[in-house]
Amino acid sequence: MTKSARTWIGSKAKQNRTALDSGFKFEKSIEKTETEELASDYTEFCRLKLGFEPFSYQKALIELYEKSQFVAARWCRQSGKSWIASGLLLTDALNNTDWYIAVVGPSWRQTKLNIRRISMFERKLPKELYLKPQKTKLEFPNGSVIEAFPNNADTIRGHTLHRVWWDEVNFTANDSDLMDAILFALGTTNGKLLATSTPFNTDSLFWKMCNHKDYVDFARHHVSWEQVMAPAGPWSKSFLEKIKRQFGEDPMRWRREMEAEWAEDEDTWLPMSLIAGCIGTEKNCGEDLQPWDTNKGYNGELFAGLDLAQTRDYCVLAVSERVNDRLLLRHLKVFQQPTKYATVIGYLKALQDRWEGFQRVRVDNTREGPSIISDMEEAGINNVEGVTFNTSRKSEMASLLKERMMTQRFFYPFLTWERPYRGDICSEMNIERFELRRDGAISFSHPHGTHDDVWWAVALSVYATIEMKKLELEAFAFG
Repeated sequence: MTKSARTWIGSKAKQNRTALDSGFKFEKSIEKTETEELASDYTEFCRLKLGFEPFSYQKALIELYEKSQFVAARWCRQSGKSWIASGLLLTDALNNTDWYIAVVGPSWRQTKLNIRRISMFERKLPKELYLKPQKTKLEFPNGSVIEAFPNNADTIRGHTLHRVWWDEVNFTANDSDLMDAILFALGTTNGKLLATSTPFNTDSLFWKMCNHKDYVDFARHHVSWEQVMAPAGPWSKSFLEKIKRQFGEDPMRWRREMEAEWAEDEDTWLPMSLIAGCIGTEKNCGEDLQPWDTNKGYNGELFAGLDLAQTRDYCVLAVSERVNDRLLLRHLKVFQQPTKYATVIGYLKALQDRWEGFQRVRVDNTREGPSIISDMEEAGINNVEGVTFNTSRKSEMASLLKERMMTQRFFYPFLTWERPYRGDICSEMNIERFELRRDGAISFSHPHGTHDDVWWAVALSVYATIEMKKLELEAFAFG
């Protein structure tokens, strides 16, 4: 018996496909509607749509945010303040038409990182609810916008804003000017300001937000490390032990970053207010400083400082550019442990070739001696000079660094990193302690268990801008 050929009925297949498409679109429409309805409830929106259940202290912040126009959140490190703030802003953007929401911070780099975090949450939503993300701006079909702004009051003025998230307030240079611009931008909408930070210096706007009687309009929320321990928060016991080891015997830093309380060591060489004031912005140094991309070519009057170590400490390279009468930190590299000097030399040689050379490279050769300088020269690195770290030389370098910062002639970007250890530029610049000895000399040290390699690499890059013989005549002229 011969089987008849099967006939493909195109119209029926098309009907089935149309039915499937209609069902899919209907399901997506339901999901879109459900998401829009949830956007009026911050906690449920985070839980059901963004994929995380707010902890009790995050829910307390949500409640303050709903009831108050101004909120100051003083939280310890790694407690999830960026996560909950991102959720709040995304919820507001979806729940309101034609809202303009701003993200500001110490640097444009920092605010762009927060935009990236919000964008990560955005991708969990139905695609119909948001437009293609950009690096500095997120737009929505309802007309709302979330945009990153640099630390420049002039870029805020003239805008009409409904919400502002100001992250790392205590590390923001020119904070009073930025605050004035934000208040006027929120004025016509009666909008909200969410200010988040860990504590740093007390002569700052964030300290006033959290403590001063003239800022009673701010709802204040404090979270320390005890509140973020599991199961009440994200921290495990093992994570806490890692943080303790990284901080070593530095109780002041522990108090600031883990207890979220203000603390300053009087023996610190660089005051906190000076450190925060040298974060480069358009106002204080002419540009919103960001680290240079090591994959791109640059040219300028460059000076490098290299602090060498192999096992216990870290090898660190700092590169500064002289622009007119100012020095700008362009690059900071903390190498992994254990460090092979061949790796460091190869890295430095590659940068030299890509960035068209260094005016001078100053290297700590206290342990290795002249041989390390010879190795660098044989590898083709030019203008290398060794520096032996003795009491007198360290005083010269530290005094020069402090003088350049006090006269607003040295600036750096707001840098943070997770590897090879958790760190940030402000904490690293605050690490070095000093003591006046009986013979009148100044000795330098850092708390046991901590690292001052970044500090001395930065100091070397500044020290590379002058002749060593000339500075010997001015060793203690800077005070």
